[in-house]
Amino acid sequence: MQQDLLNGAGIWIASHAFESAAIVLALLALPAFLLLSRLVLRLLRAGSIGPLLWLRTRRALGAVWLLLIVRLDLLLVHARTGPVPWALTALQLALVASFTWLAMRVVQAVGEAVTLRRGGLALPEDPTLLDTNLQSRGALTRARVLTRVLNLLVVLIGLALALMNIPGVRQIGTSLLASAGLAGVIVGFAARPVLSNLLAGLQIALTEPIRINDVLIVEGEWGRVEEITGTYVVFRVWDDRRLILPLQWFIEHPFENWTRTSANLLATVFLWVDYGMPVDALRAELKRVCAADPDWDGRYALVHVTEASDQALQIRLLMSAANSARAWELRCRVREAMIAYLQREWPQHLPGRRLRWQGEPQAPG
Repeated sequence: MQQDLLNGAGIWIASHAFESAAIVLALLALPAFLLLSRLVLRLLRAGSIGPLLWLRTRRALGAVWLLLIVRLDLLLVHARTGPVPWALTALQLALVASFTWLAMRVVQAVGEAVTLRRGGLALPEDPTLLDTNLQSRGALTRARVLTRVLNLLVVLIGLALALMNIPGVRQIGTSLLASAGLAGVIVGFAARPVLSNLLAGLQIALTEPIRINDVLIVEGEWGRVEEITGTYVVFRVWDDRRLILPLQWFIEHPFENWTRTSANLLATVFLWVDYGMPVDALRAELKRVCAADPDWDGRYALVHVTEASDQALQIRLLMSAANSARAWELRCRVREAMIAYLQREWPQHLPGRRLRWQGEPQAPG
């Protein structure tokens, strides 16, 4: 009985060589890929981009591998039975989708590798540290924006290739373009926001007018760049509100960037005092207060009389800090300390109004 089965199988294999080869390929496809995956991981050097690239793309590579085996199996089967158009079309669409997925995973893996070399995917939550390390944040911004822009391009190319593999759609598109140029104008006008944001993303990634965690003044609001996608920017306002702005907005509108080339800032505090207040005493007290404050960077601690009205003097206290968050805290603490100093040591020179009653004798001299 067993010999009969073997003989029958041998006869069937001999008479169905193409189908037999297709079955063997289908059975060996997955084990061969798993074995290849293990060998590649063993050969790749730890610490390089190779392991990360392989781990991020192996599923997409597996899908491409299996679909290519199915494509080869169909060719072997169709050699005897003839092609089935709908099966070939479906397989072509699946191959386009898998290659698109693979290209997106490659772009994502390269972006992650660049990001990890610059310190990681996460940013510090401490507001006093967010403005530091401008070069690393610039590299992080370029990696994230270019990754999203390239992924968008890959999706658009994959969609175009998929449509080209559908005969009916390809004929409709060809006839529309041949008979009505207005359709192209309408499509181009509809795609203008997408294309403009795409070009704006490339411009932002290359010229870096903004970076992730840059401190900006946008529409009168103070905040930080929390995220830059392929089409919009998430701007986190100081009170945890989020402004969602298209990338094109930052190309067409002016805004303030407090961390464009450096995070260092000057903090100012204004006080009003009486004309009798000795300014040197304020200078000495400001230096003492700044020296004891952890947010002062040691560069500037200056006092200037910036205005003299008919009632009082305007005193400007100028201090320096490493970034905007530290400058804000330093400004508030210095203001509180100097007001307490005036109230404690010089209460008679706090601003006040002088009145002279009519008929009151004037002071001599």
